[in-house]
Amino acid sequence: MSEKNNKLIPLFSFASGLLFGLGLIISGMINPGKVIGFLDLAGNWDPSLALVMIGGLAITTPAFRLVLKREQPLFESKFFLPGKLDIDKNLLSGAALFGIGWGLAGLCPGPALTGLASLNPTVLLFVAAMIGGMILHYITLERS
Repeated sequence: MSEKNNKLIPLFSFASGLLFGLGLIISGMINPGKVIGFLDLAGNWDPSLALVMIGGLAITTPAFRLVLKREQPLFESKFFLPGKLDIDKNLLSGAALFGIGWGLAGLCPGPALTGLASLNPTVLLFVAAMIGGMILHYITLERS
């Protein structure tokens, strides 16, 4: 990898994050009410986020196939793909906690971090709780 490519990595990282954040804002995923409306299948269901997900999959699925045909990524020596394929208690409990948090608050980490700019008290509380959970996870599981 050339020195020039190393200098471009932060620029491409910033551009990717900016594009992701704009997508979250435009789609309405930083609005907890919209997300809860999407998750409320038995009530006044808002299917618009399903269209956002379908659009994301329509772009990501063929793009992944194209990218993985390359020998290596543009800015790295190899691809870093998940090696673990089994379903264990950590995966299930993490998925359950994520789903419960998403359903109760209408937020998940990406939209919450993007939504910090709104200074919405719900978003601020969610991000504080998320950081607290990360610290608690580190103290209880990672250090042992």
